Amino acid sequence: MARTLDPAARRGYGLGSVATGAFGTVPGLLLLPYLTDRLGVAAGLAGVIVLLPKAWDVLMNPVAGGVSDRSTSPAGRRRPFLLRAGLTLAVLFVLLFSGPTSPRGIAAGWVVVLFLACATAYAFFQVPYVAMPAELTDDYAERTRLMSWRVAILALAILVSGGLSPMIRNQLGPDWGYRGVGIFVGVLIATGTLGAWWGTRRAPVDSYGIAGTSLREQLRVVVAARDFRILLTGFVIQALATGAMLAGVDYVSRELLGGSGMSTVLFVCFVGPALLVTPLWQRYAASRDKRTGFVVASVLLGGGALSTLGALHLADALVPVTLAAAGVGYAGCQMFPLSMLADAAAVDALRTGHNRVGVYTGVWTAGETLGLAFGPFVYAAVLGVGGYVSSTTGDVTQPASALTAIGWGFTVVPAVLVALSLIFVTRYGLDEDEVRRAREVAT
Repeated sequence: MARTLDPAARRGYGLGSVATGAFGTVPGLLLLPYLTDRLGVAAGLAGVIVLLPKAWDVLMNPVAGGVSDRSTSPAGRRRPFLLRAGLTLAVLFVLLFSGPTSPRGIAAGWVVVLFLACATAYAFFQVPYVAMPAELTDDYAERTRLMSWRVAILALAILVSGGLSPMIRNQLGPDWGYRGVGIFVGVLIATGTLGAWWGTRRAPVDSYGIAGTSLREQLRVVVAARDFRILLTGFVIQALATGAMLAGVDYVSRELLGGSGMSTVLFVCFVGPALLVTPLWQRYAASRDKRTGFVVASVLLGGGALSTLGALHLADALVPVTLAAAGVGYAGCQMFPLSMLADAAAVDALRTGHNRVGVYTGVWTAGETLGLAFGPFVYAAVLGVGGYVSSTTGDVTQPASALTAIGWGFTVVPAVLVALSLIFVTRYGLDEDEVRRAREVAT
């Protein structure tokens, strides 16, 4: 019989999203403006600086997954990684925004080194954390319920970190603003780490047999898994779209909507709907299916992004409305694929007797991280093509071409990417019947 979880375990697991939401959001939202408008780094180079440390995760995440697959700690296969890596990440994030601001080369180098260290610590937190649902329950519907808690808390964490960080920066001023953001987010990461570690201490865990063979062989098997590969490709393309939108929030609010204070409003409108609609997406999955829900959510995300372009030209008051529509889709595009990932990893373990859950998750999070990192890179490239002028004060009148680039990078580019992702999302084929058959054969 499939196993459900105690509500306390669901909530405890979900608390880890405070850490992932804070770290996944704030660098994408403020690191590019920090480089271009505080340190005076050219937009193209700033995009590369944001990208390179994240690209490191493509290598580190599968390694972290393989290491956690082989863990024999009495405290559990995954949980000890949460504590050690999460607290290390919290300290490193404080240091990220606490470095020198001149000379420009040393300041940019500090960001590269610290962001690289953050990315390494995050890999050893995120991969074991995302791997846990496949081992916490073997129930197809329970994984969706577990993900609904995670996404709801993730949305709240994104709202708090992404909404308050620009306000903290603006209130504290140029000298201490970004340092204040670093401390604030570091505290959030530590809080989420401790919450997930403590909250899952009594949750039962399936081992799914021994860990796989060599990491290289496990990666070969994982990449060859058709449904996982299709799902991952669609999700990474959507992460790229989301990363571009997040990178554009601060620029759109300052240059197109008349004030940096609007960045908080835009952010809340995009992420806030998840707090309300995640339970509705869960019900939709119960009545239809996860893949169908993922397709519908993707259409809403892409359509909302494209509609925002029209809103920017017609009336500024419409922008929060169109972003909220995109936010409804964003909530589903977070919940459904994570639940589907757990299904794919668990089915492989049930069929083979080899636990490759961590490697599956490592490849997944590597792809997600790379997509989110390439989002600001793509947005920065669009700014560069548009002739965006960088400065150390942010007090520059941008040319008309740069204003056009700001708007299109925030709307058209994400919409096109989401449309491309649907080619893959609609080809995913793992359903509830196949998951149930794999469980029955294994038992």
